[in-house]
Amino acid sequence: MFKRRAFWITLAILLLAAGVAGAMLKKPNKAAPVQNAAQAPAVMEFLPTDLMTVKANDLRQLMPLTGSLRAVNQVSVKARVAGEVREVLVREGEAVKAGQVLVKMDTSDYQARVEQARGALQAARGQLEIATKTRDNNKALLDKGFISKTAFDNAESQYGIAAANVESARAALDVAQKALADTVIKAPISGLVSMRMVQPGEKVSPDNRLLDVVDLGQMELEAAVPAVDIAHVSLGQEVQVKVEGLPKTLTGKVVRINPSTQAGSRSIMAYIQVENPQGALRVGMFAEAQLTTAKKSGVLTVPQGAVHADAGRQYVYAIEDGKLARKPVTVGISGDDGGGGAVEIVEGLASGAQIVRANLGVLRAGTPVKITQAAGAAAPAQ
Repeated sequence: MFKRRAFWITLAILLLAAGVAGAMLKKPNKAAPVQNAAQAPAVMEFLPTDLMTVKANDLRQLMPLTGSLRAVNQVSVKARVAGEVREVLVREGEAVKAGQVLVKMDTSDYQARVEQARGALQAARGQLEIATKTRDNNKALLDKGFISKTAFDNAESQYGIAAANVESARAALDVAQKALADTVIKAPISGLVSMRMVQPGEKVSPDNRLLDVVDLGQMELEAAVPAVDIAHVSLGQEVQVKVEGLPKTLTGKVVRINPSTQAGSRSIMAYIQVENPQGALRVGMFAEAQLTTAKKSGVLTVPQGAVHADAGRQYVYAIEDGKLARKPVTVGISGDDGGGGAVEIVEGLASGAQIVRANLGVLRAGTPVKITQAAGAAAPAQ
């Protein structure tokens, strides 16, 4: 009985083992396809914005500067004589022409001084006329021997004094007339009134500031250049100026360089002239400038992010025959090519080559490339 039970148990174990072995033989081998898939290169997808075509550009090495704008021609109109202001004919923002009347002052006191000086001149002329007749008569008497030489010399002296008094009175009249004319204040230049500091009825003294007039036809940017960089700045250098609030970049040039450093800093002021034909620029506007220290025309350029370095060698990723290629390059100067930071390519690329414009990390050369449209973009026509 015991032997029969052992026989059936052994048989059951053998049948179970045979079933397990059969199942193992029928299970498909999936490891091989996975291994083959790993060996096949994957397709790398790029957006059109990830790529660019290499072409020739003008490359500039730039020095960044900042500062504020000011008018090349600007004046403070001041009172020349003391008196009471009668009329102020302009306000802030009004355009004025050179020679236009801006302020009128009370003229009564100065008109009286002119009349007084004119009367003094008339009196001096009368005295001169008398002295002239006396001298001439005494000369005739001297020639006939009727008077002494001393008497004639005295008449001659009186004539000289009378002539000097006439000149003095004439000069006093000129001074009084000029003071009277100075009560009418005119614009020294054409421009716009930027500030008005006086009102009718106020009393002013000489050199009191009345108005400010600025000519916006020519503006200049006053920018501080570090002393260590001033050797790269010279007269006539081209400057690209971006003014806060204006969409368009303006072109200027260096017209003056201060011969001394600024007190309390180690910087030197450079003055960059900017044309302002439309009057869009205003005094005090903040501006950022890019001074061109060196320029190359017609050179191949790529964005700075497109150039990679490996063990001291530089390269870019290019698209050739639909695959990704690693192209060693020789670079030159770096700067701005009009589209941002760029590097000159001396060797390794030709005009028209298509490259990866940004640094996307280490890529695998030989990988097939596919260019896809961004989500929502219209599909290209077939």
